[in-house]
Formats: sequence, C-alpha cells, structure tokens
Amino acid sequence: MSGHSKWATTKHKKAVIDARRGKLFAKLIKNVEVAARMGGGDPAGNPTLYDAIQKAKKSSVPNDNIDRAVKRGSGAEAGGADYQTIMYEGYGPSGVALLIECLTDNRNRAAMEVRTAISRNGGNLADPGSVSYMFNRKGVVIVAKSQDGKDVSEDDVLEATLDAGAEEVNDIGDSFEVISEATDLVAVRTALQAAGVDYDSAEASFVPTMTVEVDQDGAGKVFRLVEALEDLDDVQNVFGNFDVPEDVMAALDA
Repeated sequence: MSGHSKWATTKHKKAVIDARRGKLFAKLIKNVEVAARMGGGDPAGNPTLYDAIQKAKKSSVPNDNIDRAVKRGSGAEAGGADYQTIMYEGYGPSGVALLIECLTDNRNRAAMEVRTAISRNGGNLADPGSVSYMFNRKGVVIVAKSQDGKDVSEDDVLEATLDAGAEEVNDIGDSFEVISEATDLVAVRTALQAAGVDYDSAEASFVPTMTVEVDQDGAGKVFRLVEALEDLDDVQNVFGNFDVPEDVMAALDA
C-alpha cells in the first residue's frame, strides 16, 4: 500500500496547490480588471495595468483570461463587477501588526469574513489608523537571481536601478527585493528592463517601518492566520511586520 499512500499524498498536495492556483488566478485577474477600469485598457499608457498583466503572465494565467479581464475592466465587454479597495487593520499572534487589502464587490461580506478569519486564528481587528502608521507605501520589485542560465548579482541590480530611485536591494533567498518610493516604481522597473534584467513582479506594497521577531510557535500561528486570510476570495494582499529568523524558518520547513 505504500505506493498508494504516497500517490494519495502527492495527489492531495497537488489538489491543494491547484486550489491555491485557482484562487491566485482569480485574484490576479481581478487585479487586471480593476487596473483597466482605473486607468484604461492600454497597458502602454497604464503602468498599473502593465504590471498586473505581467504578474498574471508570470503566474501562467492564460492570455485569453487576461484579455477578457482587460475588456471587462475597460468596458469593451460587459460583465465587470464594481470592485472597491478596502484596507483592514489588525493584530495577529505575538502582537504582529497586519494590513489586509481587499478588493470586493460586497463590503459586508468582506468585513465579516476577515473578522472571522482573524478571531479564529488568535488575532483581532483594530481601529483604522492604529496599525497603518507602522507601514510605508513603497515600490517593490522582485528580481530572480537565476535568469535563463545566467546569474544576476546584487551589483547588477544596484547598478541598473540606483539612478532610477532604488533605495535598497535586499537578498531574500532565490531573489532580490528592490525597494523604492511607490512613485519611482515604474522608473525602477523600466531601468531593469533597459539593462536586460528580467523581474518577477513590480507592485506598490506596504513595507513595515519596524518589525517584530517571532519564535517558532509564534511564526506558526502567524502563518496560519495569514493563510486563512489569503484563502478568502476578497483578500488580495496581507502585509505584516513579523520577522522570522532563518533558523526558525528552517525548523518550520522541516
């Protein structure tokens, strides 16, 4: 039976990944639709749409789905929903601060689901403004270290982006993270492209100004809460100020 149980485990894992991918696809498509509604359906004149499309393509969302989302958003095709962006603030286990960004066509549903997920996982919602001051809106571009058989170094990334407004380049394992002011995001992304350096994603993000280090128990609880939130259809992004030391991460992975 060992073969069967191994196969069953693999199948289960694949089902979880596929379900997540389905959720991810839906969120990426929603991003594209909203970007097209806000700034028009031409990626050349709408940098937010350009980045939303790039991210969707990098995640293997079919081109047909992307095209339809652009058409729905820009009004060229009927059926677009009226999505609103709502930001919820909260605290998770170990006093970790969280910003939860939603894109929803039903505010009441979003609020109820977010509140339930937080309270079931050891956290609580906070009043507007009580958490957001701990974060700055920044441009974040992720650059893979290995690209088409060639290695990209930190110096390569710095050299390409420094004049375009990059403030820092962080080593985050298999990739580099380039932080800039949100207003310099397009310039940084364009500078990388001009230097022949590919990037995985470019988006405005919320970066914590101070972090809370969590131990293994705390990290496990925080990850469960973040996963529960990210599983909600209305939640687009979860930003937190938790810092997980490498040894704790390794223990959790094991």
